[in-house]
Amino acid sequence: MCSGNPPSKVEKPHTNQGQLGPPSGHSPFPPFPSQALVAQAAGVGLGGEGCGSRGGSSWPRAGGKGRGVPAPPQVPPGARAPAVPRLDSDPARRPGAPGLPVASGSGLRRFPQALIVGVKKGGTRALLEFLRLHPDVRALGSEPHFFDRCYDRGLAWYRSLMPRTLDGQITMEKTPSYFVTQEAPRRIHSMSPDTKLIVVVRNPVTRAISDYAQTLSKTPGLPSFRALAFRHGLGPVDTAWSAIRIGLYAQHLENWLRYFPLSHFLFVSGERLVSDPAGEVGRVQDFLGLKRVVTDKHFYFNATKGFPCLKKAQGSSRPRCLGKSKGRPHPRVPQAVVQRLQDFYRPFNRKFYQMTSQDFGWD
Repeated sequence: MCSGNPPSKVEKPHTNQGQLGPPSGHSPFPPFPSQALVAQAAGVGLGGEGCGSRGGSSWPRAGGKGRGVPAPPQVPPGARAPAVPRLDSDPARRPGAPGLPVASGSGLRRFPQALIVGVKKGGTRALLEFLRLHPDVRALGSEPHFFDRCYDRGLAWYRSLMPRTLDGQITMEKTPSYFVTQEAPRRIHSMSPDTKLIVVVRNPVTRAISDYAQTLSKTPGLPSFRALAFRHGLGPVDTAWSAIRIGLYAQHLENWLRYFPLSHFLFVSGERLVSDPAGEVGRVQDFLGLKRVVTDKHFYFNATKGFPCLKKAQGSSRPRCLGKSKGRPHPRVPQAVVQRLQDFYRPFNRKFYQMTSQDFGWD
């Protein structure tokens, strides 16, 4: 089984990993989270999907039910990752060689050449749907969670989920929890060290509130955002809570850079994906080596949802917008809480700007 049962309710774990100071010295980041925290950060009971199925367009859908996530072994911070064999070098691991496409009807099922690996509540669903307008992009509609929850099912199973593609088309999938899963970079590198990686990031404070809003919609009895974000009232920020920890982008990126060079990444601004969707999608098309087919003529801004939507497609009588769960109103969070979190994230954001050579303007 690649997925466990979801917890009966969402709880904030209380561990000694909850206290965290700003980056300093040679080891600026806390260790990777415990098994419980890895599972929570990947979305246990907080949304997301289980082991994926072959999916078509999922524009109106808002994701599925989250299930348990097996935690990978921990690696001490700063340690170099152990060398691992390419999975295609070990035929006993699974039937067939992963480098060879499988013929099936019209086109072939191929491993993804590009992945949207994060982050949750950053805008990954919108980006995927925008990219699916491109005739040379074929993307899995559901989140397969192969590299975090379903790895034991093997690469042949993973490839069987992918849509068929013709020569010159790109196969993609998106699973935002990959970015916060310690073992995901090694596993993806084992599949193909040439994989292109897309990370949609958003102001970590706004992202945390959005994450909380999603959870609250499913768990109305949840404690307040403030109670979950801090220890002892307005004490230390509690990084044991996944909604806070996911926003430590520099920490997660540090793990990925042990396997992939920075040139394999494109960091997409979740804010600009809303304010200038054509511009951000244009950057993604460039990164993927695609002609800029998706342009501003495809978008209009829906003031009610506060999100860009797609103008009606040929043969359709209505525009297409993300599902009703996207753009849900956020609960009111006291300004003092927001300010404390902005102050907390500032040094981590600046570290992330340095690592990516990109200023996202969150400070």
